[in-house]
Amino acid sequence: MEINSKIVDRAAVRRRDAAWLKARKEDPDTRFVPCWRSRSLFAAEDDPRSVLLSAAELGSLLAAAPVLVFLGLVDGHSCFALDLPADDEGIPRRLSAFGGFKNLRRLLPVVNGQDYALLAYARGMIFWHQRHRYCGVCGAPTVSREGGHLLVCSRPACGTQHFPRTDPAVIMRICRGEDCLMARQSSWPEGMYSVLAGFVEPGETLEDAVRREVREEAGIEICSVEYFASQPWPFPGSLMLGFTAEFAAGEIFCSDHELEEVRWFSREDIRRGLEAGSLSLPFKGTLSRRLIADWLEADGSGVLVPASCRRPGY
Repeated sequence: MEINSKIVDRAAVRRRDAAWLKARKEDPDTRFVPCWRSRSLFAAEDDPRSVLLSAAELGSLLAAAPVLVFLGLVDGHSCFALDLPADDEGIPRRLSAFGGFKNLRRLLPVVNGQDYALLAYARGMIFWHQRHRYCGVCGAPTVSREGGHLLVCSRPACGTQHFPRTDPAVIMRICRGEDCLMARQSSWPEGMYSVLAGFVEPGETLEDAVRREVREEAGIEICSVEYFASQPWPFPGSLMLGFTAEFAAGEIFCSDHELEEVRWFSREDIRRGLEAGSLSLPFKGTLSRRLIADWLEADGSGVLVPASCRRPGY
């Protein structure tokens, strides 16, 4: 999946124009991205596609939404993220004519890059609103400003401003000659492996985070850390930053309490495991899958990685 964030013109300059935003909410051409219980609305088809609704199609649900965020312009039309009341069990039925609410993460293998970019944006903003209803400084309720991209403490004596945040996480492919390092968690389905990953800590460069995570989880030292690619990961609110690196020294020692096993895999190990059904890899559409597939195909042998997998990895 090639994520295409260009589908949205974020039109940040418009966020402070309250009159313009009000007019856009009432514009019949404006579209809303509905979310309910962290799920997105998809058309009921074999090839899932996201569903954007008009104010008329939403009806009274528009006024009942606890969170409304201006996302920008999509195909020239204003677009807002809409968080529908989680305690209203009747919402799926009321919108059933347009599709059903589904878990975006579960649809990664089949969702297109444009839909993912828009839905990840909407989901991330809604999650941030849900977790910042109250000021983290004094505990007073916050008030939405600038189209939902700023939350301000309602207590005049405080007035703290809160901005959307993303938690950066590194995910890395470590190679030793013709072998690739992968690991598994005990909570994963039997036979599933992925590359290492972890959150960036305060005061740490991305490269240092890669080195630290590998040292903590596998007990080895690495070198030649290079950036690979990134992926917004709104599950619930991260940005995955992919890297590659080379083994430098040490013996594998699985010291991370979350990991059940860390080991080296050759391309032949993976090929045999996939064919026998004893090994599975992360879902298509994930950065972890892309890192592994890029390495598998690098020797020109045409190793095929099955698109189906039992569940997403990192």
